Amino acid sequence: MKRSGSADLPLHYGYVPKWLADRMAKLGFAITEAIILEYGKEEILRRLSDPFWFQSLGAVMGMDWHSSGITTSVMGALKRAVNPHAKELGIYICGGKGKFSKETPAELLKIGNTTGLNANELVRCSKLSAKVDNTAIQDGFQLYTHNFIVSDTGKWTVVQQGMQPDSKTARRYHWHSDNIKSFVEEPHTGICGINQGMILNLTDVAANTTRESILKVTHDKPELIMKEFQQLLMPSHHDVQASDVNLKRLGSILWLAFEQHPDNFEELLLLNGVGPRTIQSLTLVSEVIHGTPSRFKDPARFPFAHGGKDGHPFPVPVKVYDETIQTLQTAVHKAKLGENDKAEAIKKLHQVAARAEKDFVPNSNFNELIEKEKNDSWKYGGQTVFGKAKPPRQVQKGFQLKLF
Repeated sequence: MKRSGSADLPLHYGYVPKWLADRMAKLGFAITEAIILEYGKEEILRRLSDPFWFQSLGAVMGMDWHSSGITTSVMGALKRAVNPHAKELGIYICGGKGKFSKETPAELLKIGNTTGLNANELVRCSKLSAKVDNTAIQDGFQLYTHNFIVSDTGKWTVVQQGMQPDSKTARRYHWHSDNIKSFVEEPHTGICGINQGMILNLTDVAANTTRESILKVTHDKPELIMKEFQQLLMPSHHDVQASDVNLKRLGSILWLAFEQHPDNFEELLLLNGVGPRTIQSLTLVSEVIHGTPSRFKDPARFPFAHGGKDGHPFPVPVKVYDETIQTLQTAVHKAKLGENDKAEAIKKLHQVAARAEKDFVPNSNFNELIEKEKNDSWKYGGQTVFGKAKPPRQVQKGFQLKLF
């Protein structure tokens, strides 16, 4: 089996305030439903096994865009939201952080009784994936969170994370059952983390001889470079910088949201009543739902939907967040009834913005864009973990920022 990917992230402590945690659960559930309706339940497993998509999902949900906190917060929100509807969706989320990770076997046995799946085999896969990342991969990261996501067809994904307090970094490991050939020979779909040089990796294909003789040989252990697959390396800086973002992609989204379009622009007519700022958020949510894997190489772009709880790149615009959730929930509900117009309109937002990239030339106003979002945040009920956003002391009359 191969990992699907990995991510190295700055280690962040702290908490997710209830006002954000509740919204993360609602938006996460709506996104999950939309993906399952459009692409099937196996697709949500594949997405969760992609470290770049996972980081983008956390960013669009208002978490710190690059930190280790995305892992536990996103999985916690999804577990709270998805599991009450697990039978309907066909997706079950087990495990969690700390003591909750140890509950995974019992949860899987319960799921096995409900679905008829081979729970003992699922428990074995859960334990082996954790054992590999904690023991066979001796990279200095000790696991502290383990989530096992399984469908009622027996397909599964693992998202787990280890901590290295000395370097103040975390490493997230992703596994996907479709990639499984062997648990002891290159099992990962990917690992996310900072390259820290040579490590001992007994899952490398080149370590086959070592694995066979390790019971006989207790000295001269070989040090092998771990073979990475999808590797996401996040920077240490907390703010979002222009170098972190694909400016052509971000600019085309701003163009779609704020430029004056013809009255017959179908995609916006079908979302009648939704303001430009919410269109900006919905376009990024649309990309999380419908975008191809290559669209998620710059997770720092996705906080431009709903900001970040710590104020980077700007406070969470709560009113916009709520309107995004309501619009997406309505679209999913109507799609279940066979009324697909609104869901198709949301899908086309991403498609139109993607097409516009070809001719779009970004300017140098990135920092001004962030400043504008921060200054306008109070209008949209902006909040961070430090409190509510306030109007800027001075408002420049007649000031207009050209975003594209």
